[in-house]
Amino acid sequence: MRKLLKTFLTLAIVSTFALGTMAQGTLKGKVVSESDNEALPGANVVLKGSSNGTTTMADGTFELSIDKNMGVVTISFIGYEPISVDFNFAKSSNVGTVALTPDALSLEDIVVIGSGIIDIASNRVTPIASTVVDKLEIQAKAVGNVEFPEVMKNTPNVYVANQAGGFGDAQMFLRGFDQSNTAFLLNGQPINGMEDGNMYWSNWAGMSDIANAIDIQRGLGSSKLAISSVGGTVNIVTKATEKQKGGFVRFIGGNGMFGKGTIGYNTGKMANGWGVSAMVDYWQGDSKWADGTKGKGQNYFLSIGKVMENHNFNFLLFGAPQWHDQNFSKSMSAYDRDGSGGDDVTIDDISKEEQRYNDNWGYKGGEYLSYRRNYYHKPVMNLNWDWNISDKSALSTVLYASFGRGGGTGPYGKSSQYRIYDTEGQMDFDAIVANNKTLEGGIGTSGTAAALRASANNHKWYGAVTNYSYDANEYLTINVGADIRFYNGDHFRELVDLFGLTAWEDGHKRYDAAKDSNGDYLVSKTYKANPWAALLNYAPEEDRIGYDNSEWINYQGVFGQLEYAKDAVSGYFQGAVSNQSYKKEERFSADHAQSETLNRIGYNAKAGGSYTIGGTSTIFANGGIYSRQPFLDNIFEYSTIVEREMEVANELITGLELGYKGNFANNTTIALNAYYTKWANRFVGFSAEDYVTSSNETVADAGIRMSDVAQVHTGVELEASTYITNAWKVRGFATIGNWVYQGSTPVQILDNDANSEVKDEFEIDLTGTKVGEAPQMSLGLGTSYTIDDFKIYCDANYYNNLYGLVDVEDVAAASLNNEEYQSEELDAYFLIDAGASYKIGESITVRANVYNLLNSTYISRKDSYGYFFGNGTTFNFGVTYNF
Repeated sequence: MRKLLKTFLTLAIVSTFALGTMAQGTLKGKVVSESDNEALPGANVVLKGSSNGTTTMADGTFELSIDKNMGVVTISFIGYEPISVDFNFAKSSNVGTVALTPDALSLEDIVVIGSGIIDIASNRVTPIASTVVDKLEIQAKAVGNVEFPEVMKNTPNVYVANQAGGFGDAQMFLRGFDQSNTAFLLNGQPINGMEDGNMYWSNWAGMSDIANAIDIQRGLGSSKLAISSVGGTVNIVTKATEKQKGGFVRFIGGNGMFGKGTIGYNTGKMANGWGVSAMVDYWQGDSKWADGTKGKGQNYFLSIGKVMENHNFNFLLFGAPQWHDQNFSKSMSAYDRDGSGGDDVTIDDISKEEQRYNDNWGYKGGEYLSYRRNYYHKPVMNLNWDWNISDKSALSTVLYASFGRGGGTGPYGKSSQYRIYDTEGQMDFDAIVANNKTLEGGIGTSGTAAALRASANNHKWYGAVTNYSYDANEYLTINVGADIRFYNGDHFRELVDLFGLTAWEDGHKRYDAAKDSNGDYLVSKTYKANPWAALLNYAPEEDRIGYDNSEWINYQGVFGQLEYAKDAVSGYFQGAVSNQSYKKEERFSADHAQSETLNRIGYNAKAGGSYTIGGTSTIFANGGIYSRQPFLDNIFEYSTIVEREMEVANELITGLELGYKGNFANNTTIALNAYYTKWANRFVGFSAEDYVTSSNETVADAGIRMSDVAQVHTGVELEASTYITNAWKVRGFATIGNWVYQGSTPVQILDNDANSEVKDEFEIDLTGTKVGEAPQMSLGLGTSYTIDDFKIYCDANYYNNLYGLVDVEDVAAASLNNEEYQSEELDAYFLIDAGASYKIGESITVRANVYNLLNSTYISRKDSYGYFFGNGTTFNFGVTYNF
């Protein structure tokens, strides 16, 4: 009996195997997007109830070996609703074309966003070097006590320095160029400062809550604007009026007593075509990392959209009023509070507590106070209009405006009076008040007393960008458009705290100000360093001290583009020409003197082409030249209408790039780029303390001016990502560059305390000197894993070949001694960030993030004043409820 049963089981197993083998076959099909019938490469195809699966090829097709006659396969792709498809080999081995529907809940599609204005590189036929950070990654890593640009740091050649551990002071570098030389666009609107090109991330503190995507274009980029960036272009695309009805409430906490609450709601697209989305939040913290870096702010967002047959409209209002106290770079000896490093202090001598040291704050009457507070409120509004004129042509336009109010506080008066420290090395404001009260009549002057002032910067900015697109035929598309901006900025100083004085005698003695009986100009009124108060309550002309001037910048540009694509070949040409005018008024002069209106013409031209091999691999090349107008701050001496003595010409930028992009199975992508950028005719201005001239004269507050500076940046970038399994994604990048100065440059040393008097002039040769402030070698590796509703990620970054800012004094000394000079090389460092999220049911998501998990000690930057220590371990955690 036992033998018979054994024989029966053996036959059953063999029969089952044979039947399975006979039934085995290859299932074929194609996956496309329902919205445009375009192929979806990298979509997941899995036999239901098993781990047997594959991914679609570049043309959307797939082949999957299956060992059963019939069953179900599940097809999914990020941003689309998954679908189940029945198969039966007895009928067919091909399921045909399967169309996936966009998942509106995950995409949160918009009603309108100015599609013809916003240049996303992934929409371009001819590729460029670019990386897109999507909404999921932004929400996972950049919401909370994290600077918005930090979400971009896992991109090749993007470097983010935390800037002494405060809220909103991060600095971003792209291919070694700082953020004043990278173009930032918000829904097609330029947002770099018109006067100096700077980006102040504290003004955009709520960006992570409203951003749908960030498109980081390295090099010349694909923007059709008449805009000239050096490092690249960063397109920030915000959400607009969302199609789905619903809302959310979120609470976030973090280190340094950080807390943030947010609420948002969408009406969805209503039957009449209208829709409204709104969001508000409030945040505050005692510190992000360094001591004395308190902060507080709010964010608000409103979007109203209307869809018509051939027209889409969307109005957007966004603001982020905030204040945050600041910390600055210091010498190593200043960080070394206990003196353990002796005369030769190194990074190893500085403890974690000493790294957080900030000498800008203290107590006044028992209340916390900082000398250095940035406060600003910059509401931004824009109106997007998309007009589908016909099947071949469309017009897209954005009108925008912003009204910034605020500034930064600092000490005013005699340095020996405003720099009084207690035994802990913090500001002793009570001692400063006591000294002020000894002055006759309570009247302070710049030589006897100290006060707290604010340097106010108010602006009005209006602009428009428009683009007309025409499909000449199925292969050729033509774009033409215009970019117009009008800017007015007012700059002055006002008193914030008199520190016990009754009035301040301003040494500038304004020509039209009321004088006292002694002929002195006295100011007694103070103003709050608060972003909401600064909107309307700031010093009128009679209460302004130090300086008072205005600037006007008008910009008009036109651009055009031709793009051709047929089969495997594509190419494009872009050209633009622009005029920029500058004018400045000085209100402390006897006649409110104004400069002449200066005009500068600039242009750019760029072209590129690509060839696709086998539908999966593309090689491309592009190149271009820019003649970029200088910033207004480079043309005029600070706070005056006087043009600089040094010639400030248009900057000349040349860029060349060769690249490869590949898209393969398992969502595997590879990108390799080689680049060359030359930036010539630069003007560079910065400040330094206690500069010693060639005649051995010490200038306490020196202004350093350099003209005809040239930089050459060359390098290679590699970026790759793949899915090990359907749930496990791995990505990485590697960059290596050689960024050096080239040629000789004239230098002027000015005394900033003596109306910019020239104290020294000479020429230095910078050839071969390394460009500082960003690492010339970097490596990154990131991974994420999803298990049902639980997701975890980990990112590791390594930075090397990081140099400090060029020390002009040391270069000059080396030149006199016929010695070779090289920028100071900083230590390489390694960072790990990690986070996790878990979705509970359909409504609740909890999330936690840890940055610098290993609490590494490192120097992120060195400027002309000293070193910036990077942040130690920071963290946040949050709960979101969707309804």
